[in-house]
Amino acid sequence: MSIKAIQQFPQGFLWGCATAAHQVEGRNINDWSRWEQTPGHIFQNQRSSRACEWWDGRYLEDFDRAAEMHNNAHRFSVEWSRIEPEPGKWDEAALQHYRDMLTALHARGIIPMITLHHFTNPLWIAEHQGWLWDETPIHFEKYVRKVVSTLGDLCTLWCTINEPMVYATQGYSLGKWPPGLKSGRGFNQVTVNLVRGHAAAYHAIKELQPTSQVGYAMHHLGVSPMRPHFIHWPAAYLVDHFFNRTFTLAMVDGIVHLPGSRDVPMPQAKGALDWVGLQFYQQYNVGFTLTRPASFFITQHKPTDMPVGPGGWGGLNPDATYGHIEWLAKTLKKPVYITECGVPDPDDTVRPGYLIRSVRSVWRAANYGYTVGGFFFWSLMDNFEWTEGYDPHFSFGLYHTNFETQERTPRRSATLYGEICAKNGLSNEIVERYAPELLAEFFPGEAGLNDVKLKMR
Repeated sequence: MSIKAIQQFPQGFLWGCATAAHQVEGRNINDWSRWEQTPGHIFQNQRSSRACEWWDGRYLEDFDRAAEMHNNAHRFSVEWSRIEPEPGKWDEAALQHYRDMLTALHARGIIPMITLHHFTNPLWIAEHQGWLWDETPIHFEKYVRKVVSTLGDLCTLWCTINEPMVYATQGYSLGKWPPGLKSGRGFNQVTVNLVRGHAAAYHAIKELQPTSQVGYAMHHLGVSPMRPHFIHWPAAYLVDHFFNRTFTLAMVDGIVHLPGSRDVPMPQAKGALDWVGLQFYQQYNVGFTLTRPASFFITQHKPTDMPVGPGGWGGLNPDATYGHIEWLAKTLKKPVYITECGVPDPDDTVRPGYLIRSVRSVWRAANYGYTVGGFFFWSLMDNFEWTEGYDPHFSFGLYHTNFETQERTPRRSATLYGEICAKNGLSNEIVERYAPELLAEFFPGEAGLNDVKLKMR
């Protein structure tokens, strides 16, 4: 028999979901909407089109769903291309739309976290190849000042840039996202400009709103060397260092350490954060290959010793979340938020166990003394998943979305997440109900508990 207990989170812990403007709003005009018009870029040549119709007001019913799940926070992004469709030209109606969203969240007792850049750029920025343009960080700071000046009375929790190294890698090294370049030099320059943009945004927000909490969201990959290890471990090290750590280390020493290039001093980045976001989804085996010079001769493959996701999605290892929290917390000595966590699972067979393991991993980190401020699940409902479009295999939502009718249907995991949020923790009853195979591991009986104590000695 398992013990009756609850793995409790700290008081004031934020529980919520995450969404991004382009993926849920529909009718966007930005570099991604233009990218979607070229055949071969998106699954089945789909376009974001209506998405989840948030620009038409459907966010209200989705916020109701979040409230019903006992979410006390929600992370969403504002769309630069809507707010500043031309350089220096501000769309006050678009800003009012986001004020309405913030007001709706507050009315439901939900704390907002606003992401200021979530992959998309206005077309006038895209004409200069996005963040490859050295003027982009300057324009980004102006945009950030406008947003914070307009919305700051309704939000104090800001995320400057979402997954900067994903943006740099996909758009400038692999060429799978706009602007579709494959250039090691371009990748390095974009990385430098993203650090510049974050630092400029951080200092601007703190100037305008000194009591605000400002951070950024990092996507971390789990990496292991391919066999034979002695040949491929340098490749795994390079991916871990440059994908997982480069951006963050610039906040520590004010230097951008670049692959195959000179370090770039960036003193304004040192200490330019109040918190850091972790987004951990998947794990890969990494090694060298002579066929991929644009990606520094590095290749990655799915692991064979763990469950894996669809398509090119890697291994599912939510227990490893702990280690990534540990590294960020020790390196930065700042609070960590899980700004995204999720799994592509249309049948909702993997998601319950994945969610429980992820929450458990975060709880372990909190109990080892690392400050973890919140957990934002990706995503509230199925949406437009970038190059995967509306491929049903890449359904991340707690709610299934019928994109023809816009009907939302709760998955079992929505109820599970609601129970975790309501309890501010993970109980043995919840685990027994949704993932009984994990019960003995997470809530062992007396004999099992003695075994665990022995192993810990």
